[in-house]
Order: sequence, then C-alpha cells, then structure tokens
Amino acid sequence: MSNSQCTSLWQSCLLQVKNTTTEEIFASVFSPVEPISFQEGVLRLRLPNSQHIGKIEAKIQLIAPFIKQYFGQQVLVRYAIPEQTPEKKHNQNYDQNNNLSSAKFLNPGAQQNIPFNSQLIPKLTLDTFVEGECNKLAKNAGKAICENPGNNSFNPLFIYGNSGLGKTHIAQAIGNKIKENNDNNKVLYISANKFQAQFQYAAINGELSNFIQFYQLIDTLIIDDIQEFAGKVGTQNTFFNIFNHLHMLGKQLILTSDRPPVELKDIDERLITRFKWGLSAEITIPNLETKINILNSKARKLNINAPYEVIEFIAQNSKSNVRELEGTLNSLKAHSSLLGEEITLKLARNILKNLVEIHNTDDITVENVLNTTSDYFKLTAQDILSKKRTREVVMARQMTMLICKNYINTPLATIGKKLGGKTHATVIYAAKTIQNIIDTDKIAKQHFQNIKAKLYLQ
Repeated sequence: MSNSQCTSLWQSCLLQVKNTTTEEIFASVFSPVEPISFQEGVLRLRLPNSQHIGKIEAKIQLIAPFIKQYFGQQVLVRYAIPEQTPEKKHNQNYDQNNNLSSAKFLNPGAQQNIPFNSQLIPKLTLDTFVEGECNKLAKNAGKAICENPGNNSFNPLFIYGNSGLGKTHIAQAIGNKIKENNDNNKVLYISANKFQAQFQYAAINGELSNFIQFYQLIDTLIIDDIQEFAGKVGTQNTFFNIFNHLHMLGKQLILTSDRPPVELKDIDERLITRFKWGLSAEITIPNLETKINILNSKARKLNINAPYEVIEFIAQNSKSNVRELEGTLNSLKAHSSLLGEEITLKLARNILKNLVEIHNTDDITVENVLNTTSDYFKLTAQDILSKKRTREVVMARQMTMLICKNYINTPLATIGKKLGGKTHATVIYAAKTIQNIIDTDKIAKQHFQNIKAKLYLQ
C-alpha cells in the first residue's frame, strides 16, 4: 500500500474516533499520531515521544475497531518514536511490592547487594497441590519442567481453566520447585495486569529498553491471566519480542489463562501461535472425590478436626471452586472458635446455608436424574428413553437407572415406568451391569462420580 493510501485510511480512522470520544482525548491522544506505512499487515505509527505509548495504549480500545475496519482484522500495530537522549539509569530494583512509582528495570542479579524478588508465595508448592483427574496433566507437566526448565516439550506451558480452580497455585508451585532445585535460576511470577502497568510506566518514563532487557534476562517467566493482554497492542508487541528471546535461549515460560489459546480474543495471532508451541493443560472442575481430598488437605493445614461426614457434606454442597471450599472451612473454624462449639454436621449446615443453596437429596426425582444424566452426556432425555443401543446411550440409560435405584425412595416398578416403560427386573439388571463396569473401568467411574456430584449425591 502506498503512503498516501495509508494516510487516507488513517484519516478515516481518526474521523470515526473523533465522533466517539471527547475533543480533549482526541487532541491529546490521537491527533499527534502520524501514519508511516502499512505493509504486509503491519501498520507503523509515529508517536511524538516514548511517553505517548502509555497514552495511546490506555485508549487503544477507542480506535482499534476502526483500524480493523479500514486496515483489516489481522493488523499488527507498531510504534516509532524519535530518538531521545538516554535517561540516567537509577540504581534501584523492584521493591518488595513491585511499587512502580519508584521501580527501575535493572538486570536481575547485576548488583550483588540487591536481592532478586521472584514474587513467589513459598507455601504454594507441588506437595500442597492436591492432585485429581481435573488437574493431573498440569501437575505432571509441571514436575517434568522442574527437572529441566526450558529444555523440554512443555515450553511454554499454558495452563487454563475457570477462576478458582488452582491455576495460580500450580504455576507458582512450579516456580518454587525450580528455585529449590537451582537457586541461580531467576524465576519471576507476575500477573498480566502488573506486567501491563510496568510496560506503561516504562513507556511513559522513557525506560522501555531497560524494561525489555530486564525481562530478557529472566530464566523462568510465569505470567498469570494472560487473557488480560487483550486489546493492548503495545504490550503484546513488547511481550512478543520478550517471548521470542526467552524461548530461543531455552528459558522456561509458564502462562495461565481463563480459556484455551484458540478462544483468546483481541490477542495477536502471532502470540496465540506461540502459546500453542508447548503444552496446553486444562484444569477442570474437581469431582466429589477430589473435593473431599482438597478439603481434608486444607483442614489439616488449618488445624481443623472435622468429621468425615462434615467434609463430605461441604464437598457435596459447595460449588466446584477450590477457593470456596477453603472459604467454607475458614468460616467453619471461626464459628467453632467464637461460639465454643464442636465442628458438627449441624454447624456445617448452619454455616453453609448462608453461603450456598443446600440441596436436599430427598427432593431428587427420576426426572432430575434423567435430565442431569442426559445433559452430562450431551444427549436428550428422549435418547435415553428410546431403544437406541449405541454405547453412550446405553451407559447413560444404565447410570440413570442405577442412580434412581440407589438414591430415590421410589418403587423400582415406578422408576422403570418413568424410564420408558421398563420393568423392575430391567432396572435391577441395568443397575447391576453398569455397577460392574464402574468397578472395573476408571472412565465409567469418573462419569458416574461426576453425575452424582452434579446431583449433590454421596
């Protein structure tokens, strides 16, 4: 594209954004920006100074839709600034809280009298991370990484899953283990939002080169909630360069996100491609057994002597969120201490009723079980009630009958009638058949436990 065409399209973008923001913002943020060129999907913009990077990044969401409209969906924006006299470097490193108002970016370990702060929480270890089918892949990959950081098949390790399932714990645990194995390995944990704040601080204060150099000398870089980079073009461009440098040198990268790479929005495709280079490990909702193990582990740490029936009750009635499980235990301990009561099922019920909706298994019906099982297997209730004999339908049908037989106080003949006109003998036979499979097949057992957990059954 010629320079005149590029300038014309940029002016169209400016006209659009001028109508969607205030005159003050337009004059201070967008008006000083000039287009340089648009070649091979890269739009180069000239900014008046390095401080302006922070300004335009803070308002990039206002103009990004129009850049996509006029220049295309997969546009990479790069900034150019006039040469400036290098600022005097200060002999300061990150303080303990990473206070960016005073932080400067020095080479990690460049000065022996300044300790390098990894920002890791020591108590988050692999030993304290409860393993289950929901997180086994991430934990095992983490163990392998600790043996040889950077030089493995899991670089980057991309851990994803819903909030509260333990992504931060496992990421920090890997970092702590790497440091334990080799104290010279410079491990840094940082949230994506804090990385973004550092980038803006460096850009505004003319310290981008120091910022980039700092990160390029990290041995193991852990960035939490990478989805927060969405729409932040300058941050993404800078991180792309840091990522490439570290990966090329065999340094370890560990990233966490609330979704897999393919579902990330407003992230440069080049970065998404690199996120897929290593291993993407999902952390899913823990099943009932794993929740019980998590609760037992946390109860030991909190010095809580809770009977098994209390632990099981909390696991059945709490949502599948590890943070919520720990919060419930903390509430239980506090109530017990303040009221001088023993931890009993009654106390747990009184506490939990204020936190979540308690499910009464006496209210579960054949229809509840049928709908829950069909939803779990991504079938319809009619599929289960039909005469279809596919493996998945048969398993769903038999599990429905087993749950109804074991947990619903209804005659078997009535259960059979509601499940497609089956006899009580058919219900008994189906329940026995699937029970034998569950006892010997781990996958079938997992399905069965997951369905029971959705129904809040033991």
